[in-house]
Amino acid sequence: MNSTIKLIRRFCSILIISIFLGILLNLIFLAVITWNQGDNSSGWQQAEAVAAALTLSEDGRYTLSEEEEKALEQAGAWGILVENSTGNMIWASENLPKEIPRHYTLGEISWAVRGYIQDYPTTTAPQGDNLLFLGFPKDRYFKLMWPTFDYDLIQNFFYMILEFLAFNLVFIIVVYAIATSGIIRSVKPIVHGIETLGNQEDVYIPEKGLMSQLAASINRVSEKMRTQNYALRKKEMARANWIAGVSHDIRTPLSMVLGHASTLEEDTDLPKEARQKAGIIRRQSIRMKNLINDLNLASKLEYNVQPVKRQRTDLAALARSVAVDFLNLDNKGDYPIEWNTGEETGPLMVYGDPDLLKRAMSNLIINAQVHNPQGCTIGVEVKEEEEMYALIVSDDGVGVTPEELSSIQKAPHYMVCDSNTGEQRHGLGLLIVRQIAQAHEGKVVLDHSPQGGFLVKILLPKDWKEI
Repeated sequence: MNSTIKLIRRFCSILIISIFLGILLNLIFLAVITWNQGDNSSGWQQAEAVAAALTLSEDGRYTLSEEEEKALEQAGAWGILVENSTGNMIWASENLPKEIPRHYTLGEISWAVRGYIQDYPTTTAPQGDNLLFLGFPKDRYFKLMWPTFDYDLIQNFFYMILEFLAFNLVFIIVVYAIATSGIIRSVKPIVHGIETLGNQEDVYIPEKGLMSQLAASINRVSEKMRTQNYALRKKEMARANWIAGVSHDIRTPLSMVLGHASTLEEDTDLPKEARQKAGIIRRQSIRMKNLINDLNLASKLEYNVQPVKRQRTDLAALARSVAVDFLNLDNKGDYPIEWNTGEETGPLMVYGDPDLLKRAMSNLIINAQVHNPQGCTIGVEVKEEEEMYALIVSDDGVGVTPEELSSIQKAPHYMVCDSNTGEQRHGLGLLIVRQIAQAHEGKVVLDHSPQGGFLVKILLPKDWKEI
């Protein structure tokens, strides 16, 4: 809808700009034409120049200067001088047409002054007591014979021009609106369809009107996307079901391996070396079991089949509970946990799944332990940041180089191989953390910790009820 409104505004803007540009160009065009016609409207000035150039010789004849003779010839004009007292022609140019009268009454003089002599347009100028006429080619000028206008018309001429322009403006807008309404009606569903396609929703546009071919193309694209999405969902569901099935099938024999390995590890009748190997089998079995659980959870989160049971949860209390659990499990004290959240920090309520949020924080602490086998101090902090609540887990362990951090941040699943061991540096653990954050409309930030180790920050939106 916003795109349609923008389109209408664009049309209206183009219309208004076109009108003003049209008026401006017409005024410029009119000024140019008027300027060019100015040279052709100098007949009155030329008459005055000829009258001034006429001189009376000693023998009583009038003569015209050679310069004005040439000017008359170039203009294709002729001239006569009519005596005031008799009305007789007392001088004429050499190119005087034969049909021009040689004598004029007062009425004929009046007619000639106003307009024409034998259809030749004329201009006049006084020459002493006499009157000079210049005649021009019949197609040179058009003269208004009765230049009489109503006074009110002249007085209100400016307002009439404004009314004329306003009427024309309204007329143009109405015509433009009628002409473009069909285009707008045709474009509106097209714009809506394109916006809907961008939201991955089904679209159908009636294939009629001015944009019928474009509507048909959008419908074909929508049908193709619907078919592809259906096939993709089937593949995703099949993949998730396959992973879940394989995980289930592996758990049973793995539980047997784990149980027997634990039994052998505790059997004092076996040699010490055999019990140690049984312990290795047990630990690797536990690792494999956790890996299968992680893979199954990651698959469910990726394909949106993992239920997210949301409720109002105090993020600070949840983080404190997880930290205490890991402290109780750390019998050797290799991984002390520092609670960096201020005592004055009150409840930080989020709307989320407590089990998934605990899983995310547990993965971060386990990740710090796994990649720092020599031990490290793990810091946990919960605070408000960027209009969200942040759960921060950091360590002062070996950390990562800037190049490794960049690779981790750019990797689609945080899969980076350790150059020393060939094992995954950050695998499903961080992937699950990211997926859990996304399931809660949050995000994950990876960085170096202030102590030189690794830092992961989970940003979660505040619970709207609290706000």
